[in-house]
Amino acid sequence: MSAGPAGRVTRSSRIPPGETGTRTPVRTFLRTADGVTVDAAYTPGRGTSDGPVIVVAHGFTGDLERPHLRRAADAFARHAAVVTFSFRGHGASGGRSTVGDREVLDLAAAVAWARELGHTRVATVGFSMGGSVVLRHAALAGGPKAPEHEGRTEARVDAVVAVSAPARWYYRGTAPMRRLHWLVTRPVGRAVGRYGLRTRIHHRDWDPVPPSPVESVPLIAPTPLLIVHGDRDGYFPVDHPKMLAEAARGHAELWLEHGMGHAENAAGDELLARIGRWAAAHAGRV
Repeated sequence: MSAGPAGRVTRSSRIPPGETGTRTPVRTFLRTADGVTVDAAYTPGRGTSDGPVIVVAHGFTGDLERPHLRRAADAFARHAAVVTFSFRGHGASGGRSTVGDREVLDLAAAVAWARELGHTRVATVGFSMGGSVVLRHAALAGGPKAPEHEGRTEARVDAVVAVSAPARWYYRGTAPMRRLHWLVTRPVGRAVGRYGLRTRIHHRDWDPVPPSPVESVPLIAPTPLLIVHGDRDGYFPVDHPKMLAEAARGHAELWLEHGMGHAENAAGDELLARIGRWAAAHAGRV
């Protein structure tokens, strides 16, 4: 299920005429480079129409309508415009989830749309699976060490925040991750995902296996990078964020949050406000 370069040309469908520089909310479907429709929404926030925008990538089994994601988006909107979207296989988006592989194309479409709306500075904030996606996307489309490919300019980002992200693939060291692997790899698990969690999961294994988050991090510099993780994360223990920070070789900031659990569900209002301020400030730097 491996994808090509994340930044290849991606265009949104059904963008109302004259929406560039919009100051009104917009809801539309985007089309990814591999032809999947992605449900997306835009909130102007309190800044100017050409100010920074934060593109939010949710965790596995989430979507843009989930209350915890809406709470995060509302917190970020106090500091910048916000784009939210549902990954493939989630919510009203088409396709099936590849659990972090082709999802880089969904994020690339959302970033490109944010630029079409008039924003020249873009930050990405990803939670859990979304955290792994923002890291991989930034490595493919971000810094000067990234491979050259078509569409790099419109898909690039100016700041990256990964919250509760895994460092490596196939981790089964915690009970929640063992349950997740059952959900993804077994037919009955995928049925539970589809009908119980509103998540349609692809049945094929990754081929080839995409670069892991920890392999992607060294390619992100000099783009500003923030790694946020809770010391009570039940999915990924603190060796994951420490591995990511070490791979950044001093380039990334690491926030280990005392008492925090996993992803957007566990992020408190104060933490979300800090993340929003960091993302808007670092994306806004020239």
